[in-house]
Amino acid sequence: MTSTAGLWLAVVLSGAYHGLNPGMGWPLAVSAALMEQRQSALWRALSALAGGHFLAMLGVLLPFALMTILVDYQREIRIGAALIVIAMGLYIAITRRHPRFLSRVPPSRLALWSFLVALAHGAALMLVPIYLGLCGLDELDTGHRALSEIMGTNGLLLLSVAALHTASMMLGGGILAYAVYRWLGLQFLSRSWFNLEMVWAISLILVGGLGLWAAV
Repeated sequence: MTSTAGLWLAVVLSGAYHGLNPGMGWPLAVSAALMEQRQSALWRALSALAGGHFLAMLGVLLPFALMTILVDYQREIRIGAALIVIAMGLYIAITRRHPRFLSRVPPSRLALWSFLVALAHGAALMLVPIYLGLCGLDELDTGHRALSEIMGTNGLLLLSVAALHTASMMLGGGILAYAVYRWLGLQFLSRSWFNLEMVWAISLILVGGLGLWAAV
């Protein structure tokens, strides 16, 4: 059985991984700072990206937090969630196309863009199997645990997972964005741009597979 410490580590590492991925938006923060010629613009842009990403995490995890009260079906819920994550990874691996609607969101709405891209790329879905593992559904006693206590515990856990994941994402992406803005410059991006699309797809499939293995 996957340890609780290992699951929390997965929350942090997935956040850092999302942050380092250019597709999650840190180059937009660099662009904002360069256009305004102010370092404060970098932090404002990163804050907007963090806000959108955090809301996307909550939006995807919240239904599963509510479903964990259905303890009798916890195995089916976890298997279904893992299969959804695997399907998303396969879709990205096969199509390798970015949703067109993302290009229609103006740079002035970074929070909205970050929210949509986290949903479209399955970033929030990646946390679902990890979150359900942290809920400890196998240990719940339906006969003696009050519904309000379950909801309260899972609600706090939901906020903790989303907040920790977003914080580690901003740490990873923020360090890279600051380094590019302060020292490396735009030439670094043109010379060493890296596309993590296939890695992203494989990681979704891997996380979904691990979640499926833990549930079965």
